[in-house]
Amino acid sequence: MRSATERKGDKMGKQKPPKPIDLARKPRGFPDKREGLIHAEQTMIERVTSVYRKWGFEGLDTGAFEFADALGKFLPDQDRPNAGVFALRDDDEQWMSLRYDLTAPLARFAAENWQTLAKPYRRYAAGPVWRNEKPGPGRFREFLQCDADTVGAAGAHADAEMIAMAAEAMRAAGAEDGEFAIRVNTRRLLNAVLEGVGATEETVRLTILRALDKLDKFGTSGVADLLGAGRMDESGDFTKGAGLDAASVKRVLAFAEAGRATRGETIEALGQAVGTGDDAKSGLAELEAISIALAALGTPEADVKFDPSIVRGLEYYTGPVFEAELLKETKDEDGNTVRIGSVGGGGRYDDLVARFTGEKIPATGFSVGISRLAAAFSISGEIDELNGPVVVLNMDRDNPAIALQLATELRQAGIRAEAYMGSSGMRPQMKYADRRRAPAVIMVGTDELEKGVVTIKDLKEGARQAAAIESNQEYREARPGQLEAPRGDMIARVREIVEAEG
Repeated sequence: MRSATERKGDKMGKQKPPKPIDLARKPRGFPDKREGLIHAEQTMIERVTSVYRKWGFEGLDTGAFEFADALGKFLPDQDRPNAGVFALRDDDEQWMSLRYDLTAPLARFAAENWQTLAKPYRRYAAGPVWRNEKPGPGRFREFLQCDADTVGAAGAHADAEMIAMAAEAMRAAGAEDGEFAIRVNTRRLLNAVLEGVGATEETVRLTILRALDKLDKFGTSGVADLLGAGRMDESGDFTKGAGLDAASVKRVLAFAEAGRATRGETIEALGQAVGTGDDAKSGLAELEAISIALAALGTPEADVKFDPSIVRGLEYYTGPVFEAELLKETKDEDGNTVRIGSVGGGGRYDDLVARFTGEKIPATGFSVGISRLAAAFSISGEIDELNGPVVVLNMDRDNPAIALQLATELRQAGIRAEAYMGSSGMRPQMKYADRRRAPAVIMVGTDELEKGVVTIKDLKEGARQAAAIESNQEYREARPGQLEAPRGDMIARVREIVEAEG
């Protein structure tokens, strides 16, 4: 007689397994990447970090996890340990979280090693970060950043250096002249405006700042509504405003729209908009010093704009703030106009390291959003699919030694190549090579072996020639893109094809 355990095992064995299609799914915000995008992101990182290195910064890698209590404003509370971050308990019951940026780990590292570091400490870092937030177009839960920071340097000249280097980094990442701008503002001027309109309550101040941040999206009238009673959108949803009176709304808008063609003209316009208080004077002096330093650094006016509407986290930044904006517009697959906008940012954060040391240590930094920038270039069609390997077709399934040998010779010559490893015939092998985006295929059958030659087919040139051929008979006779070469000339001929296709 079978035991109860054995009978239970029979029942379990008869249960239907999950359908494969139900298992093949993934969380939103964690993108799968094919080779073209991987290569584009790696190339951007290499180019941006080469700029940072040229400016004297050194590399640092701090690892993926930090203790949650080191993350500052993203510190999870006990009831919501995953609020804003992805967190788990260590074996000693301490919460640790995947890093949400590359700056908080820098602050922890600097605090631990401050006595032994050359000061100011200039470091760059690149790698993935994770945020437990709702994903959207161009916004991911896992994405790549590339940062540079100077810890221990006060003064506008350090901010100006970061701003000028940010412009060079954007150009190195692939943005052309006129396709981007680094927009600069300062917390001190924002404070002066808030104080000037009597905004003392934190909720009112945040509402005003959020309204300013939407100037590009809603325009003057929309922001005026948000500064006043509120705004109703096209769907009928109502957003409560800051409740400012008409005079205060006018004053805030005069500040937000004080941007001019040149940095000097903007400073002059701001002087008339922010008043004469201490924060106003300090903020104007800060921008003036940055303007002088940018001129000394040779930074073009088109690269860096002073923009009073730029608002970044005031609980984080203590002085100048800057944002890298991609200006170009493009069309997506559906023909809709797409403008990615912000692809990087930074500013001065003099309080971050003090969280660990108790000592105020000045710091400034900038981050390029590599994933966001790559997404923008991908939408605009500027990221090309890479060529695949040269494929050596297997003409003798019982003895693939010739194909393996030829592929080895090509690789030894520095050419990316593979021997076909499937069991299909000629037509499927050619289809495989097309799907791999192979620049060429190599065929060696009995005839080629007897003659000491190889047959090489330039797939892209063959496709171009075939477009002008009207009949199958003509195609078979012409064999477009196909040539025969002595075995000793194989590498040279293949190299010509690969280099011609880029």
